[in-house]
Amino acid sequence: MSVLKKLASETATYGVSTMLGRLLNYLLVILHTQLFRPEQLSVQVQLYAYAGLSLVIYTFGMETAYFRFASKEADRQRYYNVILSAVILVSVFFSGLMFVFAEQVAEFIQYPEDVILVRWMSIIMATDGIVSIPFARLRLEKKGRKFVVARVANILINIGLNIFFLVICRDIYQEKYLTSLKPAIDLFYDPAIAPGYIILANLIANLAFFWLLRREFLDFRFVFSFEIFKPVWVYAFPILIMNLAAVTNYLFDRMALQYLLPEGFYAGRTTKEAIGIYGQCFKLSIFMNLAIQAFKYAAEPFFFSKAEDKNAPPVFAEVMKWFIIICVVMWVGICLNLDLLAELFLRKEIYHEGLNVVPWLLLGFLFLGIYYNLAAWFKLTDKTQYGTYITITGAASTAALNFFLVPELGYLGCAIAFAGSGFLMMSLCYYFGQKFYPVPYQVGSAIGYIVAAGALIYGSSLFTISNLWIAVPYHMLLFAVFMVGAILVEKDSLPLRFRRMLGSRAD
Repeated sequence: MSVLKKLASETATYGVSTMLGRLLNYLLVILHTQLFRPEQLSVQVQLYAYAGLSLVIYTFGMETAYFRFASKEADRQRYYNVILSAVILVSVFFSGLMFVFAEQVAEFIQYPEDVILVRWMSIIMATDGIVSIPFARLRLEKKGRKFVVARVANILINIGLNIFFLVICRDIYQEKYLTSLKPAIDLFYDPAIAPGYIILANLIANLAFFWLLRREFLDFRFVFSFEIFKPVWVYAFPILIMNLAAVTNYLFDRMALQYLLPEGFYAGRTTKEAIGIYGQCFKLSIFMNLAIQAFKYAAEPFFFSKAEDKNAPPVFAEVMKWFIIICVVMWVGICLNLDLLAELFLRKEIYHEGLNVVPWLLLGFLFLGIYYNLAAWFKLTDKTQYGTYITITGAASTAALNFFLVPELGYLGCAIAFAGSGFLMMSLCYYFGQKFYPVPYQVGSAIGYIVAAGALIYGSSLFTISNLWIAVPYHMLLFAVFMVGAILVEKDSLPLRFRRMLGSRAD
């Protein structure tokens, strides 16, 4: 239990920067959906989808490779210098191409009027790639506090700049107050590209990383040794392919929706409006992804630290059990309260049209979270090629399902495809993992929780309560019943003080 407590503590530490920080950042959704219609935000949905793909290309598996090769303290600086040098070269090269050929890129994604946004995004992509290695170093060195400070500072800067550009500059430009500052605001503020300031705010906040991580950059020396880099690259290449397939699985819907959705599929809605609606509703599912990301930050070094421990499999099984319970509870809590969350975050009614995608997206994230836990086996046994095969299969299934489902179901097809692909990857990873690195996972427990949660969510969706004053207490009661049920089922596995409170066995 002490090992699980340590992992939980580290997950909570990283969760401050991912969940709490992103929750603050998520408040921007309220601002964005209040100020802009879906078609105005569609370009943001597209560009950030491509940015997610670029991060995998720019880091090309080097974060995981850094953990693998720099685990010994004597090797850390040497591998840090070589790996960061390689990531800088790749990031600058590809972002430089994107910056120079921004007009062609804007044409390709069908937003020819947004060339400047493409250029701004190219710089964001480069900074994201470069700072990923210093952040990996902080994780390896257990400097969780600095990791959190840097991440949260970035988010707060981004929020502040969004408010400055989208509210303060707009109001001064319209002469609502501080009219003496209007000449200065006129120098850089253009209301015609107002949604674009979302990306500019992100760009400035990203550049602040170089100051926040200045110590990690000051002791860095740009060097390149092929002798050192070759085994790193051999190890990382399958991870690169695996991550490419994984991010394709994650982002394919938003990149392909504009090409797959038949024009006029939604009565009275353009394709760009549909993309904007789906993109903002997708953000309601991000809470699950944030919890998984926080867990991954702590779990990856944890799994490697247990590589030589013969007692590791039972520990991994216990970690998996509690991970599934926590994620299932989140799935139920979010889905039962979608009406409240939509009212709070999606400020225009038009965005509520896409809420039916959220349960499927959350389920997809749940399956992917289980897959990330299962994936420890091929990282610890250096059989990363299996991760490549599985994620390529997952990406292929995502693409195939999207091609088949989107023309028939619209963006709901995207969500179902995402969940289906996650289930396939999870199943394959479990099957091969039990052959090469057997772990006594509690499969029956996992299936029971997921099926029970799904049944509750589906049953609740059959009864629509339009009055929030009635709906919220009713849904909270259902959620409380589910929580109590989970506690009673797991009462013998709870910490001692909770078992005593419940009158369970204390041995």
